[in-house]
Amino acid sequence: MEEVEKEIDLDAEYYQPFLDLARSVFDDEVFGVVRSALCLAVDRLKGLVRHDGTPFVTHSINTAMIVIQEVGLGRNSTVSTLLHDVVRLQLMDVHKLGNHFGKQCVGILQGLCNISDVDPKVANDQVDNFRELIVSYSTDPRVILIKLADRLEVMRRLEIFPPEKRAKKSWESLNLYAQIAHKLGLYNIKSELEDLALMHLEPDDYEYIRKRLNETAAEREVFIRRFVRPIEEKMRHLGFKYHLKSRTKSIYSIWRKMKRMRIGFDEVFDLFAIRIIIDCPQEQEKAQCWAIYSIVTDFYTPNPDRMRDWISIPKSNGYESLHTTVVSNEGRWVEIQIRSERMDEVAERGVAAHWRYKGVSGGTMGTEEWFTKLREIMETTQPQEIAQKFDAKLSSGEIFVFTPNGDLRKLSEGATVLDFAFDIHTNLGATCVGGKVNHRNVSFREVLRNGDIVEILTSKTQKPKADWLNIVTTSKARNKIRAYMREEQAKAASLGREELERKIKNWKLSITMDDAVMVLSKYYKLRTGTELYGQIAQQKIILPDIKEILTRHLNGTLDDGHPLKAPSAAKIVSDNDDALIIDNSLSNIEYKLAKCCNPIFGDEIFGFTTINSGITIHRQDCPNAQRLKERYPYRVLPARWQQNAAKGAFVATVRIQAEDATGLVNKIAEVINRDLKINIRSMSLNSSGGMLSGLINIEVTGTQLVDAVVYSLMRIKGVQKVFRVNK
Repeated sequence: MEEVEKEIDLDAEYYQPFLDLARSVFDDEVFGVVRSALCLAVDRLKGLVRHDGTPFVTHSINTAMIVIQEVGLGRNSTVSTLLHDVVRLQLMDVHKLGNHFGKQCVGILQGLCNISDVDPKVANDQVDNFRELIVSYSTDPRVILIKLADRLEVMRRLEIFPPEKRAKKSWESLNLYAQIAHKLGLYNIKSELEDLALMHLEPDDYEYIRKRLNETAAEREVFIRRFVRPIEEKMRHLGFKYHLKSRTKSIYSIWRKMKRMRIGFDEVFDLFAIRIIIDCPQEQEKAQCWAIYSIVTDFYTPNPDRMRDWISIPKSNGYESLHTTVVSNEGRWVEIQIRSERMDEVAERGVAAHWRYKGVSGGTMGTEEWFTKLREIMETTQPQEIAQKFDAKLSSGEIFVFTPNGDLRKLSEGATVLDFAFDIHTNLGATCVGGKVNHRNVSFREVLRNGDIVEILTSKTQKPKADWLNIVTTSKARNKIRAYMREEQAKAASLGREELERKIKNWKLSITMDDAVMVLSKYYKLRTGTELYGQIAQQKIILPDIKEILTRHLNGTLDDGHPLKAPSAAKIVSDNDDALIIDNSLSNIEYKLAKCCNPIFGDEIFGFTTINSGITIHRQDCPNAQRLKERYPYRVLPARWQQNAAKGAFVATVRIQAEDATGLVNKIAEVINRDLKINIRSMSLNSSGGMLSGLINIEVTGTQLVDAVVYSLMRIKGVQKVFRVNK
């Protein structure tokens, strides 16, 4: 590969410190690979400069030094850091780099580029979503660690950026990256990001606190030496191996406490803490920490309200330490932190500085579990075990998509453009006719993916429909659609009632509205007046029939002769012994099953007398049922199935829609044939745009088996919709 083999004359001013560091850390073979990556980065980024005029490649080099020295990552992370901007700026194909540097580098580089494409909005209500989106791109744990190093390098050089960029990057660092570092226990990186962000966001407050800390530094040092002298003498006498650290509270932490408690600098009494760090085997850590605690409290009185035992039960972010606050002989409160070398190393920057990833596997876990798992690994001192222990991929239960304005929305996986529209606003969802995903026109059925930019297209004439419930996957969208449908039903009922009231008045019938509703509901076997009003509004029940029914009721002839309309589907044969009984052998009656609706055992049915073909059996929900009943009520016959009689080969048709995944057709056939023992008569499936759809004809004994097929197919991963259709 000529692009990599090409040797570059590396100028010592910019590159020698990095080369010296890399040579001191890596063996000759790895150093050669790292140097090759550096040569490629220098060559491809040649001519590009940062805001201060220095070569653009210095950002990659400085970040790589942080990755090696302060985070402690190895070969693949260092190479990926050096080449990140080469790939991000599309100066070279990532897969070509993979051929030379390895597949792991490809995965890391792709994750870094995904994060670089994220442009967080400066809005507090978006912080959690953006933080989760950033983590969702880190399918390899090294990605998020490198990104933290990348951001730290930018913040250390933030003065070279224009003012608007300084403010934006400071906000991101404070609200996104410092919080991620905190979750991973990388406290040095967290504190530095916070302080650097505060320096640019609140420069006056930052400078005031910095000066006050400097003014009081000498006095603090004298006090600390005097305070720890008796403690050290006793620890040496008892043979403890230890060393002390004094930690001044970070400027950001002091500022935040002053703001939260509304106090001045002089009222912040915990400006510093003294750390006693013991060197002992891990199995003795707890006992020795408590022994040191006993020594401290022999000389100074502790405040029981400020005791914190994070050794027995570590913090949720993995932090381990024993804290106590004691009062000195001068009446000054002092915080003491007692921990082991291991605990201190993890608390400072994580053991990531001492391991090399050997690889990670795929899998799924939630954001918090991801952080927890990574923390656990960062406490593992055996790097060769990391590949077996880490499962870095986030759960696929959620996706994050952007509006054209850059707002970030969190949806469940499998959500469609229509789900997104309802998530933004009810009216937007109700009028949605399609969308644009990443500037490409799509149907509102389009399934969204992580990081998509989605624009909704609307029409004033569009209205929600019942079949939309089969398209959306989020409960919010379903609830909005159902609410709209209920509202429309209520409007229809109101219109139907008004129409009925007006007609009864115009017909001059001597019947009250309540009595008319009772008569009509009983006649049509409807449960409520609302159903009656709705069917009147939809013209499923026509006004001339209503007039004749009410007239017959008033003159006492309603129950004489044939009804004007067949009763409703659910009650056609409920109380009628004269119903036509359908089984395998009707005596002296010629009948056949209608092809327009393909009734099978279990369906609610009716018979229709034809001129030349005897009786045809239709489903109550047959597309032709309404027309037949209204135009030829005298030819409609009540009918029902003979229980336990119709055992045979009915053919039912189901429609299926699913993702076009490898092996899915075989899985569908296995579920129907092998699992349910049902014969497939025919299967016609077509693939288009990554989706598979079509019809399956199955041989069943009744509707229960059709329901079982629908239920079982819906459980297959990738299947989105299954429903029975008219043949």
